[in-house]
Amino acid sequence: MTLRDPDLVAATPSAAPSPGMMFVPGGEFMMGSDRHYPEEKPAHRVRVYGFWIDATPVTNRDFKRFVDATGYVTFTEIPPDPKDYPGILPDMLKPGSMVFTPPGHPVDLANYANWWAFIIGADWRHPYGPDSSLDGIEDHPAVHISYQDAEAYAAWAGKSLPTESEWERAARGGLKETEFAWGDELAPDGRHMANTWQGQFPWQNLAEDGYKRTSPVGTYPANPYGLHDMIGNVWEWTTDWYSDKHAPSQKSCCVPANPRGVSEAQSYDPRQPQFKIPRKVVKGGSHLCAPNYCRRYRPAARHAQPIDTAMSHVGFRCIIRTGNAG
Repeated sequence: MTLRDPDLVAATPSAAPSPGMMFVPGGEFMMGSDRHYPEEKPAHRVRVYGFWIDATPVTNRDFKRFVDATGYVTFTEIPPDPKDYPGILPDMLKPGSMVFTPPGHPVDLANYANWWAFIIGADWRHPYGPDSSLDGIEDHPAVHISYQDAEAYAAWAGKSLPTESEWERAARGGLKETEFAWGDELAPDGRHMANTWQGQFPWQNLAEDGYKRTSPVGTYPANPYGLHDMIGNVWEWTTDWYSDKHAPSQKSCCVPANPRGVSEAQSYDPRQPQFKIPRKVVKGGSHLCAPNYCRRYRPAARHAQPIDTAMSHVGFRCIIRTGNAG
């Protein structure tokens, strides 16, 4: 039997502030991991206050309602400003986004250009390129969403984006330090619990879970907090700036409450000093996470995402904070 932290049990408010939201009680939990990728270290206890969170990622249907109501134009629908990208090729100065384009054979896993391509005309309405559409995938997560797009939607909906600690707290579902959001086995009794990759990434997609790309939200079981797709399907934005390890607590004497990450300036990619593009933490992994390449289908996993980069496997969900410490 999977154990739950005893101090995570709290009274749930009587009604959600917005349809389709679930309550996550305030309390302490163990954040991060010392067993996997170095950026997940160190595992440490934190405390967050209670909040409501969307039970699923924001869908294409949801995002279309926002755009129809506001006339909002997303980042990928606007040509890049050459001043922001020194040395950029003229062919890249057109609206577009990054689309997963699988090769037909094994490739060098050290070079992501072997499976990612900048596709002119790819955006949230055309997730695979200009000839694609949302027909039949209205209930899939909205993708090709930049950080500013996610913030704009959240503001329109009267919500916020989660911090990294809030997101991880929700993903863990109150389970006590389990490897995955549902326990310690990736596929208990052979049952797929999330939309991830089966086969040799990036060329062999066996789709044993039924989907080669994104899946309708809610396809897989909810975690103990009633939340779907916290793992797999799409990566999700958080508000914290990224660093290559968890930021140290400002108070060594006690468990930090509602911790935040590093400063914006500390989030720049040191491997590309010519580009001053800050990076946020994204969480949860995606349908492209595979055992042979990216074992980030876990609550503790984290990844860097430049705020100007939208991709075909990055989405988001929103929260409403209550201030209840649990």
